[in-house]
Amino acid sequence: MQFIDLSIPITNDVVSDPPVMRPNITYMTHENTWEQIAMFFPGLTREDLPDGEGWAVEMLSLSTHNGTHMDAPWHYHSTTDSGASPAPSIDEAPLDLFFCPGVKLDFSDRPHGHVVSGAEVEAELARIGHDLQPLDIVLVQSGAIYGTENFTDQGCGMGAEATLYLTERGVQVVGTDAWSWDAPFSHTAKRWAETRDPSIIWEGHKAGRIRPYYQIEKLTNLAAIPAKGFTFSCFPVKIERASAGWIRAVALVGD
Repeated sequence: MQFIDLSIPITNDVVSDPPVMRPNITYMTHENTWEQIAMFFPGLTREDLPDGEGWAVEMLSLSTHNGTHMDAPWHYHSTTDSGASPAPSIDEAPLDLFFCPGVKLDFSDRPHGHVVSGAEVEAELARIGHDLQPLDIVLVQSGAIYGTENFTDQGCGMGAEATLYLTERGVQVVGTDAWSWDAPFSHTAKRWAETRDPSIIWEGHKAGRIRPYYQIEKLTNLAAIPAKGFTFSCFPVKIERASAGWIRAVALVGD
């Protein structure tokens, strides 16, 4: 069995978020941390440690939506099931959803900003010859390329119609290699300026008001996995009352 990493790193060096949301990592290395250890051992000097080295530690300032992460229904709206239920946060997510058969839909030939419809989802499933099953995890290759300029403006998005097409068939976990499950805001903003139709703003996310689902953003390396026949692992970090949690996304391919 081959394990394929589909996660981007949390890093200072590659821009994958707008400026207001960028993470920051402070690195403390073996050369300058011996005093941290000495706090626990009064009288300890640097010379007491092997080779005079302390430990390596990192301090991070980041959002739950940095890096490859999973959104909980709480992120999209306060309620779900058409208002009948409180939307769950990431620590309330049922773990049995996050190690399931995976399916990849390739919409990378669509223009940036395109909003994928339910009919396009149906056509792509027919093209790859897959009969969608409840609890399938559906990943979208959007055309966005991590590590390139203007990543946050790249890729197509999944509209409300496409999202509901999936969730009404029992899909509860989805993912994309773009910055957002929805079309990039820069493209949606142009359409909104013309129509002033609020229903097009964050429409894929807001479909979670009707039926709850969990959504992964900022995957990478989707070209390395087949369209079907793999298992996908995506357990989120448990953060109390949080709208999202970081994941290590891994596709398991083969026997």
